[in-house]
Order: sequence, then structure tokens, then C-alpha cells
Amino acid sequence: MLFILLLGMGSVFMRVSAQQDGAFQQYWQVESQWCPAAVGRTPQLAINAAFQSHAMGFEDAGSTLFAGVDMAMQLGKSRHGVGANFYNDLIGLFSRKSFAAQYANHFKMAGGTFSWGIEADLLSEEINGSDVDLADGSDPAFPSSDLTGTAFDLGFGLYYAREALTIGLSGQHLLAPTVTMGETNEFNVKRQFNLSGAYNIRLKSPLYTITPSVMFRTDLADYRADLTCRVQYEYEKRRMYGGVNYSPMHSVALFFGGTLHGIDLCYSYEANTEGIGMLAGQHEVTLAYRMDLDLGKKGRNLHKSVRWL
Repeated sequence: MLFILLLGMGSVFMRVSAQQDGAFQQYWQVESQWCPAAVGRTPQLAINAAFQSHAMGFEDAGSTLFAGVDMAMQLGKSRHGVGANFYNDLIGLFSRKSFAAQYANHFKMAGGTFSWGIEADLLSEEINGSDVDLADGSDPAFPSSDLTGTAFDLGFGLYYAREALTIGLSGQHLLAPTVTMGETNEFNVKRQFNLSGAYNIRLKSPLYTITPSVMFRTDLADYRADLTCRVQYEYEKRRMYGGVNYSPMHSVALFFGGTLHGIDLCYSYEANTEGIGMLAGQHEVTLAYRMDLDLGKKGRNLHKSVRWL
């Protein structure tokens, strides 16, 4: 049965990825998705989006979509960041939607900039039971109608940046809510913790930079690690980059992208090294745009495009 097959696939992805939320391979492009302390980290208005397909070649494999916006605010001598994002994860008959509001406080510390951030989430879980096709007729274990449930959740994050070094730490789904769908169906949301770090290595030529980075995700039962190395070429307001990402016991991915007129676009293909095979991989595209805001001249809003930093 397609339903049971997809349910099994979902369980495999859950164990391998070590989380309920989708794992974007370009985690360094969508920091506000997993760490609320990253909102308002730069003075520009930032718009980010990411789309990831699931298991190419499988029917109803689904996809993951993220879209977020954030900006910095200066209140007196203190600097703050605010943001909002939308997340939609779909696989088979199951879907999760999340709407989040984020806040961060930034201040100087230890020769760099430190920030802490919080987010409030409204989670929505859904089972499309009306599409269940059971060969043996009705089964009380499977819903026969569409079911939806909602719950409130919280997240917290810390972020530190100093010269070429960045470190981010966060906890998601800290309330670990139980989402009730209908009278007999429940979904238990697990807490997830993320740790990421990156370092920019300058070469003799100022046009080139090598950036190794790492992302570690865990729900304290399983985990996923991503090891990334990207090489960047930058000249004036143009930038090109590419690299490789390796997730032990999971996948290997290649990516390339660039920035022009303030728009950053990146594409990657993630091939599974175990399980369903390398050809049943995932395509991923991220888009970012940053725009300077000047709100301090008697109500006039002046803005111009800048390169993605």
C-alpha cells in the first residue's frame, strides 16, 4: 500500500536525519530557520527562502519550503533584531506547517558580537486521511478523513561572531508539545538541538576564501552531522562559490551559487550514500536578498541593493 510505504519512508528519513523538521543541506544560507539569535545580525533587511525536494523518483515524496524575513533595529545604544518565518514540510499524507515570530538582542562581547534570541511558533500538523487507499477496506488504525491539530511552541538560540569565526547554538520545539488531531490521533513533537560553526580562511589572493563549516543536529536519541567546505571568489560586487557537503552515514552533496545585484542564488544536489540510493536524492535551491534601510531621515526610507555578505 502506498500509505504504508510512505509511512515507512518517513520513519527512515526521521531516524537518519535525527529530527522531525527537514534538514536543509545549505544550513549556512538559512541560519534564521534553525537559530533565532541570527535575526538582525546585519544592518540590512534580509529575505531568505529555501526549497528542498524529497527522494526523487518516488511518488508523493513531498518537499520542504522555508521563507523568512528579518531586520535590525537600533534603540538607543542597544541593537535588536526582529523576524518572522514560514515553514512547510510535506511527505505523503503528512504535513507540518509552522509560523514563527523571532526576536534577538545583540551586544559586544569577547572581541566580537554575541546575541541571544527567542522565537514563538504556531505548529500545525495535518493528516490527509481522505486520500488513504486501503486494499483490505476500512481499518480503524488509519483515519478516513482529513485531520488537523495545532500547538504552541518555543525556540531559543545563541550566536557569536568574531572576525572570520561564527558559532550558533539553538534549541527548537522546547515545549515538546503533543498535537491532537481528531479524537484518537496524536503527534508527539520532540525537542531538537543544533550546533554550527564556520571559519573563513583568507588565501594569499584576496579574491578567494575557503570556508569550512559544520552542522550538528540531535534530538538526544539520534543525530545528523554535516561537514561542509566551500570555496568563494569575490570581485567588486560579484561573488561565485561552490563546494561539497558530506553527512556521515547519510549523503554527499555538491552545490554552487553566486551573488549579483544583491541577490544570492544557490543550487545543490544531495545524493544518498545509504538506503534508497544515490539517484533518489534531493534537489535544493536557496534564495537570499539583502537591502540597506535608512529610517533616520525624517520619515524618508532610503534603500539600495547591496551584495550578500
